[in-house]
Amino acid sequence: METISIIDAKKHVNEKVKIGVWLTNKRSSGKIAFLQLRDGTAFFQGVVVKNNVTAETFALAKEVRQEESMYVTGTIHEDTRSHFGYEIEIEAIEPVGTSKDYPIAPKEHGTDFLMDHRHLWLRSKRQFAIMKIRSEIIRATYEFFHKEGFVKFDAPILTGSAPEGTTELFHTEYFDRDAYLSQSGQLYEEAGAMAYGKVFSFGPTFRAEKSKTRRHLIEFWMIEPEMAFMHQEESLEIQERYIAFLVQNVLDNCQYELKLLGRDPQVLQRYTELPYPRISYDEAIELLQKAGDFPDVKWGKDFGSPEETYLAEHFSKPVFVLNYPKAIKPFYMKPHPTREDVVICADLLAPEGYGEIIGGSERATDPAYLEAQIEKAGLDKADYQWYLDLRRYGSVPHSGFGLGLERAVTWITGEDHIREAIPFPRLLNRIYP
Repeated sequence: METISIIDAKKHVNEKVKIGVWLTNKRSSGKIAFLQLRDGTAFFQGVVVKNNVTAETFALAKEVRQEESMYVTGTIHEDTRSHFGYEIEIEAIEPVGTSKDYPIAPKEHGTDFLMDHRHLWLRSKRQFAIMKIRSEIIRATYEFFHKEGFVKFDAPILTGSAPEGTTELFHTEYFDRDAYLSQSGQLYEEAGAMAYGKVFSFGPTFRAEKSKTRRHLIEFWMIEPEMAFMHQEESLEIQERYIAFLVQNVLDNCQYELKLLGRDPQVLQRYTELPYPRISYDEAIELLQKAGDFPDVKWGKDFGSPEETYLAEHFSKPVFVLNYPKAIKPFYMKPHPTREDVVICADLLAPEGYGEIIGGSERATDPAYLEAQIEKAGLDKADYQWYLDLRRYGSVPHSGFGLGLERAVTWITGEDHIREAIPFPRLLNRIYP
């Protein structure tokens, strides 16, 4: 008799198998016990019929408690009523681990309670589905950049300077000098691009923002590609291909998880259709001003969540907003060739109210311009001499972008809050568990 995982049940219909499982819930109807089971690969139902098992087995089925672990032996059958499509008719139960007074009962709990028990909440169906889709997005990311000829290039987490100033960085001591937890690997990826052509990093980043919005985390994961000999237009094409590739792979490989979440695949399918629409920052300002609902919006201001949501509602797919004012963007962005007031950059706004998921730009290549921008930003030039070297020794046009993994996961899964998109979220008031 074979020991299998639940996810492989479809390969063993009408066969006797053994599976290691946890109990998530149960109910009984006289002479039948229905056990809701999971094993980390999927959830399905176990049926125990009193007349078909020993008295001991039926007693175990009635007594087993939520999240107790066990081996079950039985025959796999189709179950067209369930999301999963299969169930097991159990004939034997072998207890493994007890679970007395499991704190997350099968009822409604408050968010703070669930976050305090995040280490256990991860076992629930919804969290299972989100984490599986997160894993698929990570897998597809590596596949996409490998196919596109990128080299994985790791940026340091401890840095002595910052790409966008140090006001929102976590400070630490590095022996006898100051250091910071990285808010972006971008500057180092630019060095990688000058050595290897096309590179990407994927790792944790940290922002000491005192924000409590549904779109922000203190610690999150970023995918940051950087491409030598590439202008912004080519970068935008890579960005939209990348997003469409992620969504398509979730559709291809996570149908079960999407069903658990109630996420409509037909809505997601729209996001695989290229190209994505593009509007300028100027056009975005006009749209917002015409709406009459944003009295504080004027040219030169950045967009918040309400503005991004309103703009995205005009399109059925993600939309690029191009060429923001120089004054509200970081020092490294390339100035527009015909306008002094904007830089060559783009934010990609997701539909359905999820806001910016990608920010990117063409990078400035003139060392004198960059040095002036570093001074204007109030940064120490000494910290950026290595970065200026990239322009002094064989500089080329180059572009890059950053995608926040958790924002992408939140959008693709249709979740309400970004805290659901990472196993252990770090929030303004939470560093436990």
